[in-house]
Amino acid sequence: MVPGSSICMEFPEFQITDDELADASIELDGILPSKSSTASGIKAGISSTSSVHELLECPVCTNSMYPPIHQCPNGHTLCSSCKLRVHNHCPTCRQELGNIRCLALEKVAESLEIPCKYQNLGCSEIHPYYTKLKHEQLCRFRPYSCPYAGSECLFTGDIPMLVAHLKNDHKVDMHDGCTFNHRYVKSNPHDVENATWMLTVFSCFGQYFCLHFEAFLLGMAPVYMAFLRFMGEDSEAKNYTYSLEVGGNGRKLTWQGVPRSIRDSHRKVRDSYDGLIIHRNMALFFSGGSRQELKLRVTGRIWKEQ
Repeated sequence: MVPGSSICMEFPEFQITDDELADASIELDGILPSKSSTASGIKAGISSTSSVHELLECPVCTNSMYPPIHQCPNGHTLCSSCKLRVHNHCPTCRQELGNIRCLALEKVAESLEIPCKYQNLGCSEIHPYYTKLKHEQLCRFRPYSCPYAGSECLFTGDIPMLVAHLKNDHKVDMHDGCTFNHRYVKSNPHDVENATWMLTVFSCFGQYFCLHFEAFLLGMAPVYMAFLRFMGEDSEAKNYTYSLEVGGNGRKLTWQGVPRSIRDSHRKVRDSYDGLIIHRNMALFFSGGSRQELKLRVTGRIWKEQ
């Protein structure tokens, strides 16, 4: 786009006719592919839209631009979010941006069909430019966030990457098998502030499961909670069931449920109380002795529904 180009116009109230958009699009014929050629080119696997992708990339945040796409009098474009960030001055030439929209570029973007950005992770879907973002927010191939609850870890990746990350970086215990028998001991059971204690990863049925056990305040009452998360999609998690049991002194509590996908954050699962909850007084009763030390044994198993 060159200075003085007529394909973009000042448009204070953002109201245009189809004829105006058509005229603007025609003027780009020598620069950008047409709607029919763009769509057929993408479907045929031809990378004919790479130059268009570059034009649709905001030079400030490098994200894809969506209407309204702004431009300065010299033809430099940027997204509406960055227009506010640069205080209405073009980051390239420092000209005042004003209220100019690049209508032709918006129209060309509307004609494009783009592969999902998670194509390299296995997604083969192709979407119109303006609906691609919505798909990517829910794409089943998008990276998972780290399920470790003891820190605000920003690591993302596929399941094999997450397993290696948990093992190497968080030193999480890894176990093979579908049954578990864990003993939790804490010398000061009255300390429940930020007491995320343990995450254990189990490998069974060719899948990975995260067992969480922690202390927190439920209202004003200190409680302990154990729950299981599935390292995969929610649709797959529903194929499995798990049970948890804790007890002592001839008493026991049991829980049975469906593991939640790690798409749901650790806090979301915990705050929905979707797991085995043990009030501190009962936990200390299970612990026996002087009740000055917490000694809980949590057992359970995972099975696949037929």
